[in-house]
Order: sequence, then structure tokens, then C-alpha cells
Amino acid sequence: MATILIVDDDRQIRTMLVRALTFEGFQVREAADGQQADQWLEGGGIDVILLDIGLPDRDGFKLLELWRGMYPTIPILMVTARDDVEARVKGLDAGADDYIVKPFYLAELVARVRVALRRTHTVQQEGRLAYADLVMDLKARRVRRGEKEIELSGRSFDLLQFFLEHPGQVLSKEQILNHIWGTDADVDENSVEVYIAHLRQKLEIGGGKRLIHTVRGVGYVLEDRS
Repeated sequence: MATILIVDDDRQIRTMLVRALTFEGFQVREAADGQQADQWLEGGGIDVILLDIGLPDRDGFKLLELWRGMYPTIPILMVTARDDVEARVKGLDAGADDYIVKPFYLAELVARVRVALRRTHTVQQEGRLAYADLVMDLKARRVRRGEKEIELSGRSFDLLQFFLEHPGQVLSKEQILNHIWGTDADVDENSVEVYIAHLRQKLEIGGGKRLIHTVRGVGYVLEDRS
């Protein structure tokens, strides 16, 4: 179940969106300003952001630019009364995935949220893999989760890359062994368990939620669970 963060200082708009999105099966979080929104985002688990421009504490465009850098894989949809071309172009150029003008049809907004969610699967572009708040630079062999740099080397990096290339797919220990160590390597499945534990520890430093889950009797899966 995807989680939507509504960032809007208009309580009536938030209430209307909460009801509509909840009815459609989404989990919903709401924030009346940028500070509250930051708190939700820092806690993790947000899949889509609906962002208004006119917030009481910060400019929506500046927030958009900031969050696009911090959370590159989370779709951000601008939802605002600003319908001039200049504002639309500014929002899209700053990294908005969509621009929705108030008043809007709820059915259309929900449809656009679903489209945005379909785009959040792992993206490989210009030597980069990304999933949830994880970003891997394949050329520099660097990994970042949110704003935090994660030091991974050797097989730990290769193991995470294997998961990022197969999000939502259960990978067996045998598959992992063959891919990371090779079919002729003198290692057993215990090595996989050790490396998975080490990788989880690295990824979850600072309270990051678990992304690599155990599927009992089968293997492991990279999945952003609410």
C-alpha cells in the first residue's frame, strides 16, 4: 500500500484529499507547512508527495528543489492554484513530476498519482540505480540513502547492485551465490546470510527502515514496505 504525503496549508483541501485517497486504498500523511513535511519525510516510507506552492513557512518551489535533491526517486506532484504558464514551467523545470491546477477533479488527481507510482520502480539512467531513497552511482561506486553516504565496498556493493537491478523479485541464496561469487566458488549459503546481515546493518544505520526482507524458505527481496 503506497503512502501519500499531502503538503498544503488549506485544511479543507487536505481533508478532501485524505478522504479521497484513503477511499482509493492509499495511506495518507498530511502536513500544513514545510517543517511538518520534513518530519514525515525524515521518517521514511513516503511514496508520493502532493505539494502546494503557497506554504506559510517556505516557498513551495524551493522545497521542490530541495526535496528533488534529497529524495530523487519520490514523485513530487505540484497541486496549486497557480495556473500561469510561468509557474508551470518553473515547477516542471525544478523537477516536479506533474503539475495539477486547483480546482481539480479528484478522479483525475488519483489517476495521476497512480501514474507517478508506476514510474517509481528502479530507474537506471546514466550509470545510476535508484529505489526508494537509495541511489547508487555505478561509475563512482558510491551509495547514498537520503542525504547520508553509505560506505560499501567489494561484494557488499555488488550485492546491493544485484538487488537494485531486481526490485520486488525474490532472489534465492543460490542465485545470489552464483551471481556474486560465481558457480565455481568454494563458498556456501552461510556466506550469503553474513553479507545480507552486513548490508542491512549498513543501510539501516540511523534508523533507516528495512528494505531487504527475508522470504522464508526462498531467499530475499528488495521491497519498500509501508
